[in-house]
Amino acid sequence: MSLTASSAPDRLTPRSLHASATRWLRDGRAACLVSVDAIRGSTPRDQDARMLVAPDEVRGTVGGGHLEWRAVDLARQALREGLPAASWTHTFPLGPTLGQCCGGVVTLRFEALSTASLAAWQVPPPRFHVELHGAGHVGQAIVKLLSDLDCSVRWIDERADDLPQWDAQAGLPAPEMLAALPDHIQWLPTEAAEREVLDAPPKACHLVLTHRHDLDLRIIDAVLRRGDFRFAGLIGSQTKRARFLHRLAEQGIPAEALARLTCPIGLPDIPGKEPAVIAIAVVAQLLAAHAA
Repeated sequence: MSLTASSAPDRLTPRSLHASATRWLRDGRAACLVSVDAIRGSTPRDQDARMLVAPDEVRGTVGGGHLEWRAVDLARQALREGLPAASWTHTFPLGPTLGQCCGGVVTLRFEALSTASLAAWQVPPPRFHVELHGAGHVGQAIVKLLSDLDCSVRWIDERADDLPQWDAQAGLPAPEMLAALPDHIQWLPTEAAEREVLDAPPKACHLVLTHRHDLDLRIIDAVLRRGDFRFAGLIGSQTKRARFLHRLAEQGIPAEALARLTCPIGLPDIPGKEPAVIAIAVVAQLLAAHAA
């Protein structure tokens, strides 16, 4: 069995994979739905991880490596022979049968992609929601990482409303990038970014990294006044943090709210000022905050 470059497994979020399955079913495309039915010991993916296997394409993943190659092989064999009406399972001891060092046991369930299997597919809620203010180099780098994560995002920028057309010199994302955004990321140009804070869902993670410090101040002021956030992060140095805390205190933000402001953003053990490095440190910080 071989996987061509066009059919290599891609790492989609549960929502994106479910949307792909919906489109495939609507288009009448024959496919096998493979899911992690049970696990024991150390395994590469958790229970309910899924992938879609068609004769010419694979989407999603159940763990990669030899396990996934065998799963794709079995699914395509079933597609060639005609998928049975009932689902079936296959158990893989990862070490003895596949030579994988995880050492656990994975049971995979195979079933035809159908109206019934799609209806039974329970998509978990997103890990977290992000209100991302700023579409410059760091904002774009963060969005690239969030595109592959199980989250929801509103990507907000004031400058897009000021420009009659896209201008590369403004540092805004190119139209091609916006057109390719996944469904869980919403691009939101606005005239007043601080007012968008009122529309954020409760327990959101707010990241503020706009092109102007006065705008940063207005947005973070609105976030701290709401108070019902999971994470309030502001890009900047320790000097910027001190100045903002002073101004916010003057504007009446209580000390307990100021203590919840994270500035600078990003895990401190990841050094570097390149946009991609900052993005990695920030998204890792969000994941750590969610786990905590």
